[in-house]
Amino acid sequence: MSQAIMEKYGEARLPRYTSYPTAPHFAAMPDKAAYADWLTAIPSGEPTSLYLHIPFCRSMCWYCGCHTTITRRDRPVLDYLDVLHREIELVGRTRRDSLSIEEVHFGGGTPTIIRPGEFIALMDAIRNRLGCTRNLNAAVEIDPRTLAPEMAEALGHAGITRASLGVQSFDPVVQKAINRVQSVEITTLAVENLRKAGIFRINFDLIYGLPHQTEASCVETVSAAVAMRPDRFAVFGYAHIPTFKKHQRMIDEAVLPDAHARSAQAEAIAEALVGAGYQRIGLDHFALPDDELSLARGTGRLHRNFQGYTTDDCKTLIGLGASAIGKFAQGYAQNEVPVGLYADRIANGEFAFAKGYRLTEEDRFRGVLIERVMCDFSVDVSAIAGQHGFDAALVLEGNRRLDELRRDGLVHISDGVVRVEEGYRFVVRAVAAAFDAYLGKSGRTFSKAA
Repeated sequence: MSQAIMEKYGEARLPRYTSYPTAPHFAAMPDKAAYADWLTAIPSGEPTSLYLHIPFCRSMCWYCGCHTTITRRDRPVLDYLDVLHREIELVGRTRRDSLSIEEVHFGGGTPTIIRPGEFIALMDAIRNRLGCTRNLNAAVEIDPRTLAPEMAEALGHAGITRASLGVQSFDPVVQKAINRVQSVEITTLAVENLRKAGIFRINFDLIYGLPHQTEASCVETVSAAVAMRPDRFAVFGYAHIPTFKKHQRMIDEAVLPDAHARSAQAEAIAEALVGAGYQRIGLDHFALPDDELSLARGTGRLHRNFQGYTTDDCKTLIGLGASAIGKFAQGYAQNEVPVGLYADRIANGEFAFAKGYRLTEEDRFRGVLIERVMCDFSVDVSAIAGQHGFDAALVLEGNRRLDELRRDGLVHISDGVVRVEEGYRFVVRAVAAAFDAYLGKSGRTFSKAA
């Protein structure tokens, strides 16, 4: 791969395309009754997803890009849980008819900052007030450094079926530079306790592009991680945007790898994981051959949402908690980001819906194109255009970004099918961006493409 191609596309700052349009394009919506209308319009019995945001951690990891607050006290967490229960009640009361929750995801922050009994009570509230299907998939994000055995047991009791553990890097030099010291032993203990609790589906998150990180240290981290045999890995490139997340200023930019080094680290991790028996899924996920992601990859059933690559094909996602985003047939809705504003809105008996976006038919068409290219590295534009009542020429003709990718030899276009050339997986976000009608119109800075 030429240095020119790497510099041109690897240094480009682009969305991760976990939604379309992306969140920076959400705006205040004058119709405050829209959210309630969208909730009541969900068809009875239709499988629905639920996301709950727990915006608290015990310490700040300097690479973090999440909406979270640092607290050493339990009181703010308890107060927040009280508001979350009220929001669940408000959704249930507005909906009237029971929902069919099939997927639940707890994110943050550190969701397991909640005490064991409180977590069980929260899951009970979801089941009793909203309604869940028998085959409920429930996932939780975990910081292994704070997972007590009692909490692992409670997660199993509450019906959690998948745990996603933040690992990032086992290199002590890197860990010190990002303010997250986490030993292999602590992580191993967390995995053992989860499996004892009956939670056998386990994900690890890794990050490349961190300060002082090298190809060798990335491979060493993979070696230690695969010894614990998680089902999946998500491997993300560090997004250094200190203007957006001020705590990232604690990271010395001088020791961050450039685009070429980042790409080499990503490929080193990929090769090590594939060598250990994991299959590449989309841009940045890896899974064992018998995992649901691997099985979905070859059948066009792979999807992408705010949690990354998934087999979740629910048409509706309800977001609960501060900053949580929901997706409905009509559009997107995001709650107030500041915890205080979110709590005040719910305390007043109203939804905390702060901004959103009403989808157009063209948005839906372009959204499918972007999801398919992000999942499959290929998209049949003509077929999808026909399904949505559009002419493929709308996105294929006069498309400057797509034409440039073709001239540079990164994509092949034939009979309305756009395919990313083998060896250029890292440019898939640039290909997705070629179908994005809004790119560059928000003023938002995104992470580097590689």
